[in-house]
Amino acid sequence: MAQKQGGGGGFFSSLASSLSNFKNQVNGLLGYEGLEVINPEGGTEDAEVEAQRGRWKQEDRDGHWKMMQKYVGADITSMVTLPVLIFEPMTMLQKMAELMEYSHLLELADECEDPHMRLVYAASWFISVYYALQRTWKPFNPILGETYEMVNHEGITFIAEQVCHHPPMSAAHAENDHFVYDITSKVKTKFLGNSLDIYPLGRSRLKLKKDGVILELVPPPTKVNNLIFGRTWVDSPGEMVLTNLTTGDKVVLYFQPCGWFGAGRYEVDGYVYNADEEPKVLMTGKWNTSMSYQPCDLDGEPLSGTELKEVWKVAETPANDKFQYTHFAHKVNSFDTAPPSLLASDSRLRSDRYALEKGDLSKAGSEKSILEEKQRSEKRTREAKGQKFVPRWFDMTEEVAVTPWGDLEIYEYNGKYSKHREAIDVGNSNSNSNSNTNEDADITKIEFNPWQYGNVAETE
Repeated sequence: MAQKQGGGGGFFSSLASSLSNFKNQVNGLLGYEGLEVINPEGGTEDAEVEAQRGRWKQEDRDGHWKMMQKYVGADITSMVTLPVLIFEPMTMLQKMAELMEYSHLLELADECEDPHMRLVYAASWFISVYYALQRTWKPFNPILGETYEMVNHEGITFIAEQVCHHPPMSAAHAENDHFVYDITSKVKTKFLGNSLDIYPLGRSRLKLKKDGVILELVPPPTKVNNLIFGRTWVDSPGEMVLTNLTTGDKVVLYFQPCGWFGAGRYEVDGYVYNADEEPKVLMTGKWNTSMSYQPCDLDGEPLSGTELKEVWKVAETPANDKFQYTHFAHKVNSFDTAPPSLLASDSRLRSDRYALEKGDLSKAGSEKSILEEKQRSEKRTREAKGQKFVPRWFDMTEEVAVTPWGDLEIYEYNGKYSKHREAIDVGNSNSNSNSNTNEDADITKIEFNPWQYGNVAETE
């Protein structure tokens, strides 16, 4: 029988120890206690050379290390101010929307009669976003009350909102004719000197409309390597589990850790199991290129007479893109995917993000500082008046989800955004005018305003 989930990470986890041993053999490099430098294409002997590479000059590396070493072992999710040089011109809310790129897979999952193939399509959809997550630039933290809206892609309406500032939490809702996707997102981090462990304390649920089945995802943690010394790179070793809460079927996929000379890097392997935990379909591939599947027997071996078939492949990407953006990432950042009468709280309108997109790092840094000070000022005013921030599009529930890395308060989509968009569509239709569309408005003149709601006091 194929090894089941648990007790060491599944059938493929036996490879992990042999692939990742080198990670504990490069500490103490260059006299920096606790420092770890890893060349993903090399071995331990390459660490010293690798430490001299990366985006920082020597004096900058030394300065950042002196500033950051006091945080070793700490959760630095929102406690450290970082230079704009390491940012990309996108916020975390926008990055959440990048999951929507390959949503045709959910149409296939929704229309599929085979419950196990349904999970193959859905799991591949969740894996597809890891190509975007490998970017080493940091997205901007959303301002409390900030939103991001997206339309004009696969019939999807997407809305995300920053619902809490301490700790940073986001909620998002996406829907089209085939699926409903909801997420409450919070991360927990651990700074390790030259690397950062990121634990996804989120809850992602996907409803397929045809049969009404609900799928829930538990993703693996992520590690960002060589933050200060060496070339920064991302790995996500561990298990991804996607469970059909309606039937009990599930997918367990093991993300291999990167080992010596890149061995195992990007590789994903695992099985679709039925409710009796019997393997039905094997899945294999690389999260940065493609995934394939093949029916299997109870021992997890490919069934005779079947063949390995590709289910998902990364789309062609722009060459030499400064931020390693996909074509879809550029769509996410553009106003082509914005609806008419865009909310003034939308991420696209942030002055720091826009300045960075235009290549003006100095202005991006100053605008980022201005926005952060406005947020602090707004908080002081709101607290002085005894007011409490209440999200507009999501409601905090009494439900607390238990994750492998801690408890999570759940925010639920309240449906108000759908009514908001319907009212705008009716108004535009009745007026028979395009005067309110994004094409006729100079969106760069719209002032970013995430504090426009009645439940939040005006800034000082």
